[in-house]
Amino acid sequence: MSNNELHQRRLAATPRGVGVMCNFFARTAENSTITDVEGNQYIDFAAGIAVLNTGHRHPRLVQAIEQQLHAFTHTAYQIVPYESYLSLAEKINAAAPIFGPKKTAFFTTGAEAVENAVKIARAHTGRPGVIAFSGGFHGRTYMTMALTGKVSPYKIGFGPFPGSVYHAPYPSALNGISTDDAVQAIERLFKSDIEATQVAAIIFEPVQGEGGFNVAPPEFVAAIRQICNTHGIVMIADEVQSGFARTGKMFAMNHYAHQPDLMTMAKSLAGGMPLSGVVGKAEIMDAPAPGGLGGTYAGNPLAIASAHAVLEVIAQEKLCQRAAALGERLTQSLLDIKENCRSLVEIRGLGSMVAAEFYDAATGEPSAAVAQQVQKRALEQGLLLLTCGQNGNVIRFLYPLTIPDAQFDQALNILKNATRM
Repeated sequence: MSNNELHQRRLAATPRGVGVMCNFFARTAENSTITDVEGNQYIDFAAGIAVLNTGHRHPRLVQAIEQQLHAFTHTAYQIVPYESYLSLAEKINAAAPIFGPKKTAFFTTGAEAVENAVKIARAHTGRPGVIAFSGGFHGRTYMTMALTGKVSPYKIGFGPFPGSVYHAPYPSALNGISTDDAVQAIERLFKSDIEATQVAAIIFEPVQGEGGFNVAPPEFVAAIRQICNTHGIVMIADEVQSGFARTGKMFAMNHYAHQPDLMTMAKSLAGGMPLSGVVGKAEIMDAPAPGGLGGTYAGNPLAIASAHAVLEVIAQEKLCQRAAALGERLTQSLLDIKENCRSLVEIRGLGSMVAAEFYDAATGEPSAAVAQQVQKRALEQGLLLLTCGQNGNVIRFLYPLTIPDAQFDQALNILKNATRM
């Protein structure tokens, strides 16, 4: 069986709308290494799009899933509940940076978590409106497409989208957008598009994922908190990509003094198993009537077991501290590269949620072509990287936090070679 044979089968059997980046097919994976069907090995700096903070097949996760497999695999929690769901909710409630009593509900995907956060906010406030931000990514379902602030490829050909969704610019020093600009844009929305008393929620990513790893300035988070307090709006932090030690703390919102009312989570919550959740203030979480939240597979017991193991691994292996240390090493390496690479214009991020933005050195414009060239050169040398950003000109680094030091150094050397222009 070859990669090319499987590629031809993929083209014949699956639709083009499911875009696939790599032309090789995985056979096995271990920690931060993927081996394809032809025996080629790759250092994984994508981690299933930020899903594998604890690496591929961490032994503790494998053990937890196997143990649960021998007990039961499914009951539908809202039909026959189980203790592991409750104890995981208690752990998330204790860890979430939200003031006061908290409650957590589990779902399956990140988009599902965002959908339910909007439902909860609307039920709590009795209002329809939601404000999101340019460059934000919240999912591929209809509501989450509406919230997402990037057209290509996520929205092309799929409209019309749900109403009462509005966008404001997200702060970006590189693009000349300040916190004041973003706040003034929200105020203009209140004057020209929707009155503040009809807004249920403001949703934002503390570190934008698909948008290019733009980090929310503390004053921006404080301003959102103030607007929400003034007008009775629910503040939702979307931590689907930034959660579970990626930024050097359990959640990105742990870096800020001001706290949200609701938080969404998914991806690395269960280390590769499909699980998401919404945690928030108890009185807000209790707004929907019984039956208003749930899902057939929501809080699947195998995924719940894996999530318990993820939290244990993060604590025992000190992955928050390791994320900070690895992020410092990567950032320093990128700064060294920047001295000789005119196309690398900005390095930004929190902890190990780091990105590098590339421009065309000749034109001074954002260049997806340059980022793709770096990505291609790295892959030829066995390093898997992802691009992102409004212009597709940003490379993001999402290695497992459990990556061995020697392999991390090897990846940095490949990156150095790939950025020689």
